[in-house]
Amino acid sequence: MSAPKDLPRMDRRTALQWMLTATASMAARDAQLVAADAASSNAKGYGPDPVMAKVYKPGDVWPLTFTEPQRRATRALCDVIIPADAASPSASAVGVHDFIDEWISSPYPAQAGDRRVILEGLKWIDEESARRFSKTFAELSPEQQLALCTDLAASKPKPELKKGAAFFKRFRDLTAGGYYTTPEGMKAIGYVGNVPSGSFEGPPIEALKHVGLA
Repeated sequence: MSAPKDLPRMDRRTALQWMLTATASMAARDAQLVAADAASSNAKGYGPDPVMAKVYKPGDVWPLTFTEPQRRATRALCDVIIPADAASPSASAVGVHDFIDEWISSPYPAQAGDRRVILEGLKWIDEESARRFSKTFAELSPEQQLALCTDLAASKPKPELKKGAAFFKRFRDLTAGGYYTTPEGMKAIGYVGNVPSGSFEGPPIEALKHVGLA
């Protein structure tokens, strides 16, 4: 079998803008991850934030983390969590796997715990896939991927799946947080945002007269 081709990457500036926007909006955090983030920062600076007017290439600002196999696993897992339907694209179709790569690669203390959880979790899910089906997660059929994720999403997962379940919960939160900050995701949940509901013909003449403009 021929080697799989590398997955195309999202434009770097777009991915960085997306990641920084989501950082501001994803306020709910797991308490243990916050503690791990604070401990890992050691009060060190992380340098300047990206300048969104610039065009960045891979390796600029901060290096990306995922290897190609990790990107494939991430993409497959994103699409199990948010598959395409008749009205909306899948998570990978809008680039959520690239968003997660930027998220865990960034130097900010708030992301430090997620980097560890995601990288260890991707390793775990490939090992569990190999144990069950003799394939990596990305190579599984959609039915096999769903069966494994259903076990991880159970309200009371089996003891041997405890580590995988914790990873899956955080990965699911990041996938949803990334997806629903895209225009496609906001449309899927009916969020309109700061859009005028009707036409604006200017202030009334009385107001203009009051300030000496009419």
